Amino acid sequence: MILSFMTATTKSRVAVSAFFFLPGLCFASWASRIPDISAKLGMSSGQLGQLLLAIPLGSMLSLPLAGWLTANWGSRRTVLLASVLYACFLPLLGWAGSFWTLAPALALFGFAGNMLNISVNTQAIGLQELYPKPIMGSFHGLWSLAGFLGGALGTLLIGLHRSPLQHFLLILVVCLAIAGWAQAYTLRKDVGKVDESGPGFSLRHPDPYLLRIGFIAFCGMMSEGAMFDWAGVYFQKVVRPDAALVTAGYVACMSTMALGRFLSDYFTHRFGTMRMLQLSSALIVSGLLLAVGFPYLVPAVAGFLLIGFGIASVVPLSYSSAGRATSVSPGVALALVSTIGFLGFLLGPPLIGFLAQLFSLRTAFGLVAIVATGIGVLASLPNPVPVAASQAEPVA
Repeated sequence: MILSFMTATTKSRVAVSAFFFLPGLCFASWASRIPDISAKLGMSSGQLGQLLLAIPLGSMLSLPLAGWLTANWGSRRTVLLASVLYACFLPLLGWAGSFWTLAPALALFGFAGNMLNISVNTQAIGLQELYPKPIMGSFHGLWSLAGFLGGALGTLLIGLHRSPLQHFLLILVVCLAIAGWAQAYTLRKDVGKVDESGPGFSLRHPDPYLLRIGFIAFCGMMSEGAMFDWAGVYFQKVVRPDAALVTAGYVACMSTMALGRFLSDYFTHRFGTMRMLQLSSALIVSGLLLAVGFPYLVPAVAGFLLIGFGIASVVPLSYSSAGRATSVSPGVALALVSTIGFLGFLLGPPLIGFLAQLFSLRTAFGLVAIVATGIGVLASLPNPVPVAASQAEPVA
């Protein structure tokens, strides 16, 4: 077996990568079937926006338990529990037959998803301390790769006229197999040190630098969340291609986001973090304006390709920038930035639903472009911050 020739650290990296791939596959499977499920339940854009609030609600409810489990059980056992729950809750979304049964199912899905997010990033922080070079980008790249593959699989199964429930049961089996295999190789002890003041102190008295990085992550993840939950709906209701091509925009965005994350380390080394964030902002805004201004299949797909490239670098660059903070430990800095950023990922999609109900879906997507502009603006502020030894200019 290939793993037998790897070091223990490399095996752990492969295992943690698998636990990043797993939630990406689960979430992408749900996102690819949102148009189907929304149409089946006869929901308007506003009703869908209200429904999507269940995910952030469940996520916020999970924070105390997730923190307690990770601290007392350790991230290794919490990752296994959370990944199994996340996969098992997915079929409930395909089974639900009304708003009132889908909403609690989504809350459970969000609950398990955030528990997995916290515990698997704790594993990643521990692994980062064992490597001399940044590796966070590769983890997020695998999450995005899973998003692309999950969207592609969704497109295939829609074409084969498989129901969301059948689709989600298939993903459940795959995810349980991944979790069962990978759990044996995860880090047995959390390596990252915890700041003595604790994350709570960091949240009460946040470093202005970390707040800025957090809001960059917020803008990027709000754009990312919009693509996950609304790309398919936008194509269904605005672009209106053939049924088999409804997920084309989603798959286009996920493919370039995955590719961009695997390439981001190279381009960041060459151009610097600030320029990469400015470029990311410009790509997201350009792609959104293209898709909104010309809501036809070819230009819309081209726009979503640009959006994917733009989104790709924002979160990895935000996390790596947080790790260079000097006021708190890297783990606490990452917790603060990821918390602010994840709120954007969770709250953005419901907000789009409300805006679509008040105005139109095209208008709502145009407003996302305004949010994405904030990435470039915040990255360009003059306040200097710590830089890696390989960089010759201030970064965001």
